[in-house]
Amino acid sequence: MVTQAPRWVVATTGILALAGLGISTYLTIAHFVGTQALACSDNGAINCAKVTTSPESVILGIPVAILGLAFYLAAVPLFSPWAWRSRDRRVHIVRLVAIGTGMLFVLWLIAAELLIIGAICLWCTGVHIVTFALFAITITAVPKMLDGSGGRPAEGA
Repeated sequence: MVTQAPRWVVATTGILALAGLGISTYLTIAHFVGTQALACSDNGAINCAKVTTSPESVILGIPVAILGLAFYLAAVPLFSPWAWRSRDRRVHIVRLVAIGTGMLFVLWLIAAELLIIGAICLWCTGVHIVTFALFAITITAVPKMLDGSGGRPAEGA
């Protein structure tokens, strides 16, 4: 039996997913328009231009900004109230796997910024924080939902 997630989980993760989508959209636009679109320092340790134009900003020929946008285009429906209310365990497992994968990618990106590029992008950090918050909430809520200890049965159960 799948139980419902607490309302604060549904509301918070929905807002976070939309924030991640917004920041990822901005970073994708900046990737194609150019670094002049970045509202961020371009010198010193905080250097969005250095991060977003580094060789690490492209993976297998795909800009990381587009990967982030694709992730959040999938995350918005996965973290929607409708998905949280689903009785189908697979929806909740896919959400858990997706955010786990996203968090692993974020850890790699942070390592690349700190250890390889030598600079931090504040906008990228915003996406990292949003992803971490979604991860923390999801790994706390979903297992309780799946083992039936999360509260009321999901709608229609």
